Amino acid sequence: MKKRSLWLCAAAAVLVSVVLAGCGTTTYFAGRVLPPSGLTNRVMIAIQNPSVASGGALTFVDAFYDIRFSYNQKVGGFSISGYSGNLPVTIQNMPEEQLGAVYGSGDGSLHVVSYQKESDNGAQKGVSGLSSSIFITRNARFVFAANQQATVLTVVDGAAGTAYALGLPGVYRVSVNPGGTAAMAFVQNSNYAYYVRQLTSSETLAYSGGSSTWPKAAMDCEPQNSPGWCLFQMQSPDAVDATGNSYGAPLVFDRPVKAMFSADGSTAYVLNCGQECGGASSSISILPVSPVIYPSGQHSGKLPTNATLHSDCATTPGATSCTLAIPGGSSNALLANSTMYVVGQKLLGDGLFTGNLTIVNLTGSASSTISEGAPISISDGAPGARSRMILADDNTLWIGMTKCTNGERFATQQPYGCLTMFNTTNSTVTMLEPYLGDATGIAAVEGLHKVYVTQGGQVYIYHTTDGSSINNQYVTVTGTASDVAYMDGHFDGNNTVY
Repeated sequence: MKKRSLWLCAAAAVLVSVVLAGCGTTTYFAGRVLPPSGLTNRVMIAIQNPSVASGGALTFVDAFYDIRFSYNQKVGGFSISGYSGNLPVTIQNMPEEQLGAVYGSGDGSLHVVSYQKESDNGAQKGVSGLSSSIFITRNARFVFAANQQATVLTVVDGAAGTAYALGLPGVYRVSVNPGGTAAMAFVQNSNYAYYVRQLTSSETLAYSGGSSTWPKAAMDCEPQNSPGWCLFQMQSPDAVDATGNSYGAPLVFDRPVKAMFSADGSTAYVLNCGQECGGASSSISILPVSPVIYPSGQHSGKLPTNATLHSDCATTPGATSCTLAIPGGSSNALLANSTMYVVGQKLLGDGLFTGNLTIVNLTGSASSTISEGAPISISDGAPGARSRMILADDNTLWIGMTKCTNGERFATQQPYGCLTMFNTTNSTVTMLEPYLGDATGIAAVEGLHKVYVTQGGQVYIYHTTDGSSINNQYVTVTGTASDVAYMDGHFDGNNTVY
C-alpha cells in the first residue's frame, strides 16, 4: 500500500508539471520559477567535510517524499552547484528573495545561493577573517560581520564596492532589522551596546580631522582621513556631569547579546542575558529604532536616558523606553506579531542552569506582560550558548539547544535532550529524547506538518502534530550536517533564529 501511495503521489506531481507546461508557465508559487531540479519542496543541508577532498557542500532533498534523489530515481542526488565554502555552519534563509546566505567557519566566507538557479552566486567580497556573527540584508546590499578575533565590526556595502573595518574590542554579536535599516553590535562580557551609521557628505568632511573631530559617542570612524561610516556607542542624550555640563553617558544594559525588532521597524527589544552571561539579571530593554537607523541622514530622534530605559514597563504605561524583567533567562527570542517567545537559562540554587521559555505579550511599547505560569521548562543548554528557534505547522514552536550536557537534567541524571516542541495554542511542552547531540538547525516545511533538524551532525525529521519521528533513512548525509533551511518557504520568517 505504501508503494502504491508513493506512486500515486508521484503521478500527481508529474501531472501538475505537465499541466503547468501546457499552460505555458513554469511558476509554482507566488511567481517563483520552477528550479532546475523540478522540486517544489526543498530542504537545503549545510554539510561539513563531506569527503576527504572537500571541506563543505550544500545538498538539498525532496522534503515532500523525504528523499535525497528524484522520486523516479533518475537523479541520484541534488546539490547547489559551484559552492566552494569551507565548513558551512549557518544558513540565513530568505525564500521571498529566493536566496540563502551560507557562512563558512573554515574560511570566513559568506556565499549567497540562488534558490531559483540552485547555484552559488559566489562569496561576498569585503568579508575577511572569521566572524562570530554575520548577517546580510534582504536586498543583499549590506553585510555586517562581528570579527571577535580581529576586534572589528565589518560593514560591507556591496552596491558601492566598499568595506569598512570599525574597531570594537570584544565584539561578538550583530543584529540587523528585517528592513535592513538598523544594525546593532554587542561586546562579550559588556553592559553596553553599539550601532553603525553611514555618514552624510557634510559629516564625512567634519570628521576627517581624526578622532578629535568625531562625536563623543563615536568609537571608530573609517577611513579616518575621509570616513564613510562610524560606529557609535548607545548613549543617553542628556546626562550632566558634576560641573553641570551636558554629555552623553553610556546606556547601561545587563550583558546584552542581541536585539529583536518590531514588525513595523519602530522598536528594538534588546535581550539582556544577565546571570547566564555573567551579569545580574535577565530582561528585555525596549527602545526606539529611529535614532540608530544607518542609511545616510535618515536617523531621527534621541536615544532614551538611563532613567527611562531602566524604568519598569509594568508601571510606566505609554513610555517608549523601559525594561521588562524576564525571570527565566533571556539569551534568544522569536517575535511573532505581538508575542515574543524568549529563551534562556536560569541559575538554580545548586549552581546549575536549566532551560526556560518565557512568553511576553507586547500589546504596546510599554504595556508588556508576562504570561501566567512563566517561565516554562524546556531543554537545557550551556549558559549563554546560542539556541535555535522557529515556528512551524500545527501552532508549534521548535527550540534547539546546544551543549545540553551542561544543564541540570544531565547533572542530576534526569532524561534530557536538546530539542523541544512547544504548542503555542495549549502551551504543552514536548521535550524530544533521547539525546542525539547539539540541535544546530531547524527547518519548518510549511504545509507538510514536519520539521527537519540537524542534531549531532545528522539530519532528522519530526511530525509537528505530535513530535514523533519520521524515517530519515533517505536524507542522511556523509559528513557533518550543521544547518538546514526550507528553500521554498512562503515568507522570510521561515528562518532559524540564531
